[in-house]
Amino acid sequence: PNPILTSQLDTWYIMDKAWAEKNGLSKPISAKDTNPGPGANMANGTGPFMIVSHEPGVKTVFKRNPHYWGKIDSNVDEVDFTPISSDSTRVAALLSGQVDLIEPVPVQDVARVNADPNTKVLSGPELRVIHLGFNQVRDELPTSNIKGKNPFKDVKVRKAFYQAIDMDAIDKRVMRGLAKPVALLIAPQLYDGAKDFKRWPYDPAASKKLLAEAGYPQGFTVGMDCPNDRYVNDAKICEAVVSMLAKVGVKVNLNAVPKAKYFAKVLAPGGYNTDFYMLGWTPSSFDSWNVITSLATCRDAKGAGGPFNLGGYCNKEVDEIAAKILVETDKAKRDAEIHKAFEILTNDVSHIPLHQQYLVWGKRKNLDIFQRPDDQVLFYWANLN
Repeated sequence: PNPILTSQLDTWYIMDKAWAEKNGLSKPISAKDTNPGPGANMANGTGPFMIVSHEPGVKTVFKRNPHYWGKIDSNVDEVDFTPISSDSTRVAALLSGQVDLIEPVPVQDVARVNADPNTKVLSGPELRVIHLGFNQVRDELPTSNIKGKNPFKDVKVRKAFYQAIDMDAIDKRVMRGLAKPVALLIAPQLYDGAKDFKRWPYDPAASKKLLAEAGYPQGFTVGMDCPNDRYVNDAKICEAVVSMLAKVGVKVNLNAVPKAKYFAKVLAPGGYNTDFYMLGWTPSSFDSWNVITSLATCRDAKGAGGPFNLGGYCNKEVDEIAAKILVETDKAKRDAEIHKAFEILTNDVSHIPLHQQYLVWGKRKNLDIFQRPDDQVLFYWANLN
């Protein structure tokens, strides 16, 4: 039995087999494939809206599907999606009425959008949790000045990094109050037991002590990979982390790049080529099993096991628990096993959970649309008045 099957089915998408084979889409496209072929820009499905044109990076036009099998709770006939990479241009387009909805509103422009009589900000914690991870597989970190061993294999070093990071400062100064610090890799809304866990406290003195106990009283050097266009203020958060770690003697060389280049490097197709990294995660099933299995079960070099466990953290007990909770239908027993898994991850400092980023959408006041905490913008819930 699978206790979360109905939740998993929500994100299993079906395509016509003959269509997929005809367009060269019978196999998944690799994240590092820079020339995936024309099929990668085609769509197949039975949804409430149809893609009628697509210019990558320029504009995508959706039109209402007259043959949709269900009810469409929307009065919108056409949606024009236009990527606007410039923050200022995106906000100006909303304020001028050129567009009806933008995402995200830069944190520094929230007050400005709310002050306009014709626009409004929709905001709330997203289910995505932003975290940092360490490479715990390599015997030596290529980006470090420490040779012959990997400092991140020592839990004292991982905890030292954790306690050097002031998450409250990141929330207030970098995110301007639009981040909710968390203690686990899952949003509290999705796991009732989250209330039992606390973040390891910010304590630079304790961090330095742990580094010294681990044999690095002068710290060390390491590289860090970070996207600069994937999460809200991602590069700025990484810059803040670099500054905080410098205060305990760790020199971090930051590599902040566009998401396409970033994921091609750090995911399985790129050989998990990272020593220290940022990643965001929303469990598609809204359940702890997805988080534990995807981010924290043992994996091989090709990603079999925990495919998004970029750093290769491995604790066999966590793997055993992940297998149990996928078949345990007794809620009390299942919750107890999940709690045990998060206790292990917390004590092992498998990762550094940072925060839930806030969703910050800007809309014209004549647009009614529901903001889902998983950041899905569903056209069939949009109405223009």
